[in-house]
Amino acid sequence: GTFDPLNQGRGAAPSLAEKADNSAEDLAKEMEKQVHTLIEESAACSEGHEFTKALEKAKDAGKKERALCKHRESNGLGDQINIDLTYAVWFNLANVYQQNGMMEEALNTYTLVVKNKNYPQAGRLRVNMGNIYFYQKKYPQAIKMYRMALDQIPNSGKEVRFKIFRNIGNAFVRLGQFQDAIQNFETIMNASPDFQTGFNLVLCYYALGDAEKMKRGFNKMLAIPIAGVTEDEDEEEEVKAVEEQEAIGQARVDSLREELRKRRKEAEHYIITAARLIAPALDKSDWTFGYEWVCDALKIDHDNLASQMSIDQGLQYLKNKDFEKAIELLKSFEKKDQNMKAMASTNLSFIYFLEGDYNSADEYADLAVRNSRYNAKALVNKGNCLFVAQEYHRAKELYLEAIGVQADCVEAIYNLGLANMRMSSPDEARQAFEKLHTIIPNNPAVIYQIANLYEQQGKNQQAAKWFNVLITRVPTDPGILSRLGQIFSKEQEESQGFHYQLESYRHYPVNLDVISWLGVWFVKHEMYEKSIHYFERASQIQPNEVKWRLMVTSCYRRMNNYSKALQLYEKIHEEYPENIECLRYLVAICKDLGRPYDEHHQKLVKLDRQHTAKSQAQGGGAMTNMVGPGGGGGGGGGARDVSPRAEAKKESPKKQAALAAPSAKGVDNRGGGRIV
Repeated sequence: GTFDPLNQGRGAAPSLAEKADNSAEDLAKEMEKQVHTLIEESAACSEGHEFTKALEKAKDAGKKERALCKHRESNGLGDQINIDLTYAVWFNLANVYQQNGMMEEALNTYTLVVKNKNYPQAGRLRVNMGNIYFYQKKYPQAIKMYRMALDQIPNSGKEVRFKIFRNIGNAFVRLGQFQDAIQNFETIMNASPDFQTGFNLVLCYYALGDAEKMKRGFNKMLAIPIAGVTEDEDEEEEVKAVEEQEAIGQARVDSLREELRKRRKEAEHYIITAARLIAPALDKSDWTFGYEWVCDALKIDHDNLASQMSIDQGLQYLKNKDFEKAIELLKSFEKKDQNMKAMASTNLSFIYFLEGDYNSADEYADLAVRNSRYNAKALVNKGNCLFVAQEYHRAKELYLEAIGVQADCVEAIYNLGLANMRMSSPDEARQAFEKLHTIIPNNPAVIYQIANLYEQQGKNQQAAKWFNVLITRVPTDPGILSRLGQIFSKEQEESQGFHYQLESYRHYPVNLDVISWLGVWFVKHEMYEKSIHYFERASQIQPNEVKWRLMVTSCYRRMNNYSKALQLYEKIHEEYPENIECLRYLVAICKDLGRPYDEHHQKLVKLDRQHTAKSQAQGGGAMTNMVGPGGGGGGGGGARDVSPRAEAKKESPKKQAALAAPSAKGVDNRGGGRIV
């Protein structure tokens, strides 16, 4: 025959026989595949933070898995039930419940798994249950779960065991049981030390106030090696050069180096935070001892962190108002590396600015910017120096540059708003403050600036809205309450205006503008007894100011209590014999009551002549009366010589009430804002 080793002569293979119907076993495999798919989709949604969708998929997986088990049992395939798949379904469902904040459902699901004897290793899920109790602040239950999980973990799983020990220690810290927490943290530090546990241990020693143990714990932290840190200076310089190239895109980012840099940064964060915590507490009688000890300990292996602590010591001098020592210490960094020099120069600029030495502040701000152009704080300091020099355009440029470097630099945004105000750009200023309000929504200074700008632009409704927001933050500020009262008065909402002025007076009863406003409000409403109370209060605050006493007397006159008014006018005349306003009304009341008035009239004529001659000598100014805060006469006008009764007949009630209208200025605490 023909040589045909590959059987090619037989032609094409026959077609596969079609399956008539799926068997029960094949259907079970198909259903199992669907469950796997749903679990994977649920996990993918969880990874993408689509927790609601993940929960739906997890529940569907649970339903299909239960249907699969029933199918196998009903078709005599019970020995093929996949208990691992059941475990995966329930575990995923519990996890997704937890991610959705449904803690009780998660706990119930975990409990079903850990109590199932088919899963002897499920005890470690008690760690998850402990985490839920920890989240719910049920720390005793959390500790119980962690310890039960610890019993399930073999000694070979050291890393997991130490993590559980750390969780137990954290729960004891939350309970304030620091000794128990210390035992757990020390167990870890003696076997497998890490920076997070070391920091927690130092924190517990700090809570107990044990200075020696704080030192010991801090030294244990410093003894932990940091991955990627080398003692070879040449190699370190080479690493820095490569990192700079990666930063500017000249070299491809090395993911391993990136991970090492991240770990180093995290370790240094724990070390410097622990150092800042314990330094002031090591010696209560002399806080400098703690800083010096910490700096000496850091200089051995962490010289850059030691420099940072020295700068912190300078800032501590600043807090204690010891400016000379702060400046001396910070100036010692002028010969250090570029980063330290920039940091020290920034702080020096700030100190000199606070002292009002703007030339030195400007000098160090320039130095800080030269050494670190992308330092937002240095740019703000330089901008502040230009602001003080009234170079608002250049200051604005630097504030914008600082915001470009650090988008949430609140000092730069606030000062940008102030610069725009000085440049008469209220819309841009308001835009800056409104942006800042989104970052720090509860800051009263920011809310005030927004309200103030709206009021300056005549947008009283928006101003009232923002001042209302402001008084929820500072409900007892009398200046803000008064401003709000003025705005409502401008909008013809007298009752609201009166309410806020009264509240302002209640919190600060010595503001003359508010007192005057309230006094006149009561006069307008012909409530003279109450207005007398406020004018007398003003007279107590300014005992040498005659206008308040004239207003009190005018109220008695309007109440038709002429005898009391005459008595008060005579008393005022005794103390202020040259007051024309008082003499006019004294003459008028005496005429009306039929009493002799010739002596007072002669004095009045004489004073009028003297006043007229004096006015003509100064260039002929119009004769003015003693007036109230808003320009109204102390007794309803002094240019007429008529009897009070005749005057009362001629004037309508509204005219009679027109007594010394206040200026309604209120407390203007704008002051141009502040530079931070």
